[in-house]
Formats: sequence, structure tokens, C-alpha cells
Amino acid sequence: MLQEFKEFISRGNAMDMAVGIIIGAAFTAIVTSLVDDLVNPLIGIFVGGIDFGGISFGIGDAQFMVGNFVNALIKFLIISFVVFMLVRTVNKLSKLGRAEEAPAEEAPAGPTQEELLVEIRDALRAR
Repeated sequence: MLQEFKEFISRGNAMDMAVGIIIGAAFTAIVTSLVDDLVNPLIGIFVGGIDFGGISFGIGDAQFMVGNFVNALIKFLIISFVVFMLVRTVNKLSKLGRAEEAPAEEAPAGPTQEELLVEIRDALRAR
């Protein structure tokens, strides 16, 4: 079981996934800071100093934090856009790499089925 685990962990896919998760967590922290420290104050300038994090309403004992949802939505849109741009760039580079590859030489066309049958018939007649 330990050997299987070592093989799993040493495969490229598991390592790539781990690196992706770590980079994603770090990127999320950066986006959170960007939204909380730069985007929200900038939006606040245009809408009269409203802090989205403080927007909420309550019904009975339930408190609905609408501002936190707006912040999460802004973060989601930023992260989604960055991922979109990343995937788009990777796809373009992938297409570019395929276009630079030399086209595979076509195999020479072999005889048709009819030509093979004619050859077989002629060979049988010659016997």
C-alpha cells in the first residue's frame, strides 16, 4: 500500500494538481485583498462611500449579509476572468504549437480493391 501511494504521489498529475491548488489558494488571497482593499473603496468613491461589507438586513433573528455576498461575487468574477484569460492563452499556444509541427506525410495510395482482384485473377490464370 505504501508503494502504491509513492507511485501515485510521484506521478506528474498528482504533483501538478497539488501545485495548482497551492497557487490557487495564493491567488485567491491576492484577489481577496484586491477586492477588499482596492476595488471596494474605488466603488465606494462613486456610490457615496458605501462599504459593501457592511450592507445587511435582518428579519427576526436572521441577519442577511448582502454586502459579503456582493464582495464574494466581485471576487468570483475577477477569478473567473483571470482563469478564462489563462485558458484562452494556453489554447492559443497549443494551436500555435500544432501549426508549427510538420504535417505528417501522407501514405502513398495503395492499389484499389478492384486492382488487387484483377492481379489475383491474372495470377490464377497464369498458373
